Amino acid sequence: MQKVLKQAISMALAAGLLVGCASEEDTIQMAPLPAVENQFSPVKVWSSSIGDGVGNYFSKLSPALGYGKLYVADRAGLVKALDPATGKLIWEQDLEEDITARLSGGITLSYGKVFIGSENAEVIALDEETGAVVWRKPVEGEVLAKPLVDEGLVIVNTSRGILQALDADTGESKWQLGSELPNLTLRGDSSPVAISGGVFWGQANGRLAGALMANGQLLWQQPLGAPKGATEIDRLIDVDASPVIDGERLYAVGYNGNLVSIDLRSGQAAWKRSYSSATDFAVAGNLLFLVNDKDHVVAVDNRSGTELWVNSQLEHRLLSAPAVIDGYLVVGDTEGYVHWFDPYTGDLVAQQDVGGDGIAVPPMKLDDGYLVVTRDGSINKMQMP
Repeated sequence: MQKVLKQAISMALAAGLLVGCASEEDTIQMAPLPAVENQFSPVKVWSSSIGDGVGNYFSKLSPALGYGKLYVADRAGLVKALDPATGKLIWEQDLEEDITARLSGGITLSYGKVFIGSENAEVIALDEETGAVVWRKPVEGEVLAKPLVDEGLVIVNTSRGILQALDADTGESKWQLGSELPNLTLRGDSSPVAISGGVFWGQANGRLAGALMANGQLLWQQPLGAPKGATEIDRLIDVDASPVIDGERLYAVGYNGNLVSIDLRSGQAAWKRSYSSATDFAVAGNLLFLVNDKDHVVAVDNRSGTELWVNSQLEHRLLSAPAVIDGYLVVGDTEGYVHWFDPYTGDLVAQQDVGGDGIAVPPMKLDDGYLVVTRDGSINKMQMP
């Protein structure tokens, strides 16, 4: 019963809905589509598809570019390698066996392999050139977040609060590190990041943690928020957004918590600001861009934590994580619109409708354009005019 309750509340939070005291005032309304006078209109270069996409499931399968190919996957288990210039199929692999593969964590490229995790508590490695399965191993919990691959290891942060490292060549489990798991969490997990032999990730207990990559020895934990309020929902804290390392700073944000900047040399917080978000964020130059829990888009000076602007025009439109493309800040929404912002003012400068039952993952920058993948599996390569 407790598991069902957790899943139900997590889905409600992911959909921008909270069920409390039943009243019309408590109903969360999605902002209407803002009217934007487009300063430019991107053009479509090619389109393709990847099965049925992720549908309305949580799965956030981001495409990956490497080895001269574009790799995409759908939740059911279909993985494809495409020519990024033309969209033509190079190879495909169907990972569905007796049950739906439920792919969710990925895609990561390294060591000549394509790594993907699943809600079936598996990590799968494919040969990047042929798509052949190199290994397929069980892990301790669902893999909802993108795996980290570094120093010969594949490291996943599972839904059971376990950080687990596998050998990148064989899939053999090398070490595990557990953490306290609250009774109630958001649906999702933080992808680990690494630098100089250390791995850093967000935990469901509202903490940012660091460990030695070689053996999983815990180095430190830093709370990004503290439970507040009378109910379990009010007291919900979680760190699902992936940390970002930029130079000598590590940035992280928590739900019902804070946005923090940590000096990697000292391990101490350089600054801390009150923001609540469970969505990945972007850092570009001296700017940090995040989408908060109300789907307000925020720009912060990452040197000081000073808020530069907030745009609330897309409130509760279930935005993707932000991306920086061709000097603009870009997000997708649940109705299939791509929104472009001036990164210095927060003004909306363009908008395009790609449909596809909405956009779950941020548009991805390519060398000669950008890619938009929709929930129904439509893949669109676009270019600026």
